[in-house]
Amino acid sequence: MRAPDFWDRKTAGLLPSILRPLGCVVAGLAAWRQKRTIPFKAEVPIICVGNLVVGGAGKTPVALDLVARLKAQGVAVHVVMRGYGGTELGPLRVEPNTHSSLQVGDESLLLARRAPTWVSADRQAGVLAAIQAGATAIVLDDGFQNPAVHKDLALLVVDGEYGFGNGRVMPAGPLRETITAGLKRADAVVLLGADQADVWGRIQRAGFKKLPVLRAAIEATPNDTNLKGQDVYAFAGIGRPQKFFDTLTKLGCTLVGCKSFDDHHPYTNADIEILLTLAGEAQVITTAKDFVRLSAEHQAKVQVLEIGLAWKKADDIDAVLHKVITDVQ
Repeated sequence: MRAPDFWDRKTAGLLPSILRPLGCVVAGLAAWRQKRTIPFKAEVPIICVGNLVVGGAGKTPVALDLVARLKAQGVAVHVVMRGYGGTELGPLRVEPNTHSSLQVGDESLLLARRAPTWVSADRQAGVLAAIQAGATAIVLDDGFQNPAVHKDLALLVVDGEYGFGNGRVMPAGPLRETITAGLKRADAVVLLGADQADVWGRIQRAGFKKLPVLRAAIEATPNDTNLKGQDVYAFAGIGRPQKFFDTLTKLGCTLVGCKSFDDHHPYTNADIEILLTLAGEAQVITTAKDFVRLSAEHQAKVQVLEIGLAWKKADDIDAVLHKVITDVQ
C-alpha cells in the first residue's frame, strides 16, 4: 500500500474533512479495544517499539539498536513481531537461512540475524514461546496498538520529516489512533532526524510536555560511505522510498535513476531484470529490507545500503532501558 498524498500535512484539500467521520469511527474502535482488553503481564520485561502512523517510521532500525544494546549487557533478548507481509501465523521462530520473506515478512529476516525472532499473529502466544525458549527480555516490534500484551516500556517512533502527517485518523489521515490516545500510553518518543514536522510542538500542544523525547538519526554505516561519486540506480519498496533516494544523494552518489514500489512489494524476477536493464552500467542499490525479498541470484547483482541508528545522547536510551532490565542481567 502507498499512502495517499492527502495524508501528508503539506497537502491541502477537502478529502481529509470529508473522511473525518470515518476517522472518528476508527479512533473510537481503537479506544474501545484498548479499554475492553485486559493485557497479559509476562514474567520478563516487554519493550515495545511502535508508531502512530501507517507505513514506515523507522521502527526496525530502533529495534535493531535496542537488541544490540541489550545483548551487550548480557540480556537474552528475543524479538516478537507480527511478520507483516508473510503467510505464517506462528508462533514460529524465524530461520533466516530457511524462511523467505513471503513466509515471515522482510523485517523479521533482518532481526533474526541479530537475535532469536518470532513471528506470531497472537502476540501473547509469541511472547510465551520466546520465554519458553529462554528469553529474559523481549523487544516487541510494532504492536503498540495491540493491547493483548502489557508493555513495560513503550517507545513511540516518529519520523521528524513526516511527523504525524495531517494529524487525522485513517482513512482521513495516516494515524492508527489519535495523537493524544497514543501519547498517553507512551513512555518516551524516539524522534528520528530533524524535527521538520514540528513533532515536539504537537506533543506539547497535546499536553505531554513532560514526555521524554529521545533524538536519533538513521545513518549509513561506515562501510557504505564510500559510495561518493558512484553512478547508482536505486529502487525501494518501503514506507517512504524518497527518503532512501535522498540518503544516497547526500552520500554523494550520482543517481542515474530510481524506482519506487509499494511497501513490502514481493519482487519477481521480471521486476529485477527490468531494473538491471534500466541501470545499464550503474550499480543497482536498494535497502536491507528490500534486499531480503530478492532471489539469491539477484542478491548477487544488487548492492544493499546498510544503515544504523545514531543517538544524540546514547546515555538517555541506556537510562530508559536500565529502568526495565535491571533485574534480568
